[in-house]
Amino acid sequence: MGFSRACALAEIPAGEALAATVDGVELAVVRNGDDVYAIYDECSHAAIPLSEGEVEGCEIECWLHGSRFDLRTGKPSGPPATDPVPTYPVRVEGDDVLVDVSTPLTGD
Repeated sequence: MGFSRACALAEIPAGEALAATVDGVELAVVRNGDDVYAIYDECSHAAIPLSEGEVEGCEIECWLHGSRFDLRTGKPSGPPATDPVPTYPVRVEGDDVLVDVSTPLTGD
């Protein structure tokens, strides 16, 4: 599949996540300064969209039970989640955010 467009860079609110679908995969896309991350949009503890959670630095928090995940690795940083969430390679070309969902960096 390779890289596909997820959204425009300007669509991602600072310090928040944007829900996007790329090639059928639900993602939470986050911009932290000049860095952009894509993480699977479902908490591994409970089937809750991570895009609805809080973003702080390089972590996103599930709003339901407070599980936090590193946006770079998908690894949980504390309970109740114990399983990682897939993250995906991202690149920015011009004004577009592109994500390769065919090669998850973590998770499954």
